[in-house]
Amino acid sequence: MLYHLLFPLYKYWSAFYVFKYSTFRAIYAAMTAALVTFLIGHFVIKKLNQLKAAQPIREDGPKTHHIKSGTPTMGGIIIIISVLFSVLMWANLNNSFIRLTLFTFIFFSFLGGIDDYLKLVYRNSKGVSIKMKLLGQLIGAGTVVVFLYFNPVSPEFASHIKVPLVKFPVNLGLLYFGFVALVIIGWSNAVNFTDGLDGLATGSLLFTTLALTVVAYVVGNIKFSEYLRIIYVPEASELVIFCAAIVGSCLGFLWYNSHPAQVFMGDTGSLPLGAVLGLISVLVKLELLLVLIGGIFVVEALSVLTQIISFRLFKKRVFLMAPLHHHFELKGMPESKIVIRFWIIAILIAVASLSLLKLR
Repeated sequence: MLYHLLFPLYKYWSAFYVFKYSTFRAIYAAMTAALVTFLIGHFVIKKLNQLKAAQPIREDGPKTHHIKSGTPTMGGIIIIISVLFSVLMWANLNNSFIRLTLFTFIFFSFLGGIDDYLKLVYRNSKGVSIKMKLLGQLIGAGTVVVFLYFNPVSPEFASHIKVPLVKFPVNLGLLYFGFVALVIIGWSNAVNFTDGLDGLATGSLLFTTLALTVVAYVVGNIKFSEYLRIIYVPEASELVIFCAAIVGSCLGFLWYNSHPAQVFMGDTGSLPLGAVLGLISVLVKLELLLVLIGGIFVVEALSVLTQIISFRLFKKRVFLMAPLHHHFELKGMPESKIVIRFWIIAILIAVASLSLLKLR
């Protein structure tokens, strides 16, 4: 909104031309999202407590989690409000990538909100059935796929993916669009699985999205993209603002979500944040690089998948409990130590993964 109001004024005062630069607006988008989170956080938490929106605790989970009984969930509302406000304030809303990302964010927010609401109504940790949740995710991802089919990110490389360490893009043909849906749904669930300890998903998202911000910037800059020999996507530069808003929001939310958490993100926050991460990786044509940048989420998701397959086929569990962070809890490791160590790993792999932009 500010972009549309103030940038045209550069004709009368050149200082307003600074609104043209995504880097300038990204800094203020992050600051705005963080500020909004701080301003509304206490109020939202208070209202959630009054509504008795307490997170149902899994009976089969670590016993140490029972002390968290009564902590409100649906804290993702704080993130949703702050991100939307910041993006609407600082982004170019005529950008098709921004509109598509906003749609995905809002759609998966509603899906996650319904899931959290049903958990509260029925006082259990199940919420929406797995089949119904997957159906909802398929509808959201399918809508994105249809849009991208008729409005390809890069006409020349419409169905290509960039494989790290490989010089040339790989063409998947029509399979690419199924791959896009898998990326969005997979990341939505991966972040959801990781949201199991105080601050774990929030902090990991902060570092992963910060690295993705860098990726979006270089992909949207013709000089950097040519130097790095990656697919140049002009509209991707505007995604820097969306990424920055998520970074600022997560930073602010961590104030309330760090151990001991005053509020949980819930599916209301984890589903849309994961879906948007996946979508942005698609829009910048570096889907596989995100697998490395967000390795923490990938490992958490794989631990769940491995546990399910192992138990159904062999009636044996690979981990004491999945996702992986619960395995370490049951091994006796303190929650805060698990979270900090996961954060450290998230930082290291995010930074290391960025080097692959140049390596061939």
